[in-house]
Amino acid sequence: MENAEGTTGFKSGFVTLIGRPNAGKSTLVNAIMGKKVAITSNTAQTTRHRFRAVVTREDFQLILVDTPGLHKPHDALGEELNTSALKALEDVDVVAMLIDASQPIGRGDEWVAEQLKRVRSKKICVLSKLDLVNDEQIARQRAAAEQLGTWDAMVGLSSASGKNVDAFVEEVVFLLPEGPKWFPADMETDQPIDVVVAEFVREKILRSFHDEVPHAIGVRVEEMEYDKKKDLHRIFAVVYVERDSQKGIIIGKKGAAIKQIGTEARVDLEQLLGTRVYLDLSVKVKKNWRRDASQIRRFGYGEGA
Repeated sequence: MENAEGTTGFKSGFVTLIGRPNAGKSTLVNAIMGKKVAITSNTAQTTRHRFRAVVTREDFQLILVDTPGLHKPHDALGEELNTSALKALEDVDVVAMLIDASQPIGRGDEWVAEQLKRVRSKKICVLSKLDLVNDEQIARQRAAAEQLGTWDAMVGLSSASGKNVDAFVEEVVFLLPEGPKWFPADMETDQPIDVVVAEFVREKILRSFHDEVPHAIGVRVEEMEYDKKKDLHRIFAVVYVERDSQKGIIIGKKGAAIKQIGTEARVDLEQLLGTRVYLDLSVKVKKNWRRDASQIRRFGYGEGA
């Protein structure tokens, strides 16, 4: 088969990463990309977007589809995220199910594996976080994972150390069909830049607050402009919460908490944009937005994105 550039042997395709929350999907995307494009934290529902990252090499183009972790939903936001994750199983070439090797396989993993039985794509089972387990635990987890379904390949890896990340990419490319370059070679993600910026801000909030506040957080970039003369991006973003008490927590005493969030986010944003960044963050209350599907979509989460 000839690709768009008239050469044969070029492989391309879409690969969906799926699994329970905190299985390591976004961390694996970043490890494959060799840079941070997806946010990560130990909080469930960190990933709210169906996110595509594009890896282009001389002989292949791999489009990685990162999804929200599949979980039992408690509100409209949770339902939207599950819908988004399951939709990402449609019309892809390979599905990679991530299983945390350091946690016993449970009902959540079994439910995810059950969803894959109706999928016609090639399937890879990925045992993630190998850096946290010993050989005996790996063997036990591998045996349990084999019982979950029929796999075209199984890979154990550590995104933190980089162990076997290249081996995973090789397995995926082996299963891909020959095809064209779907995206320009220099494109790394299909997310609009304002969405990526908003997510980088939200990540810092998730990492700073470990109680119920993170789930109530939505971030939207209101304005973003580039000053060529000063090589400076000016970004104005709003952090939305559901209650006045949460607003107080995010702002902190004399604005200390929001200032710290801004300082941490600016470091990542300057790396992302390759310029200096002025970041202005404000906090507003939007009551019960997680229960309102139209509000959820306004934030760009779920299928409304």
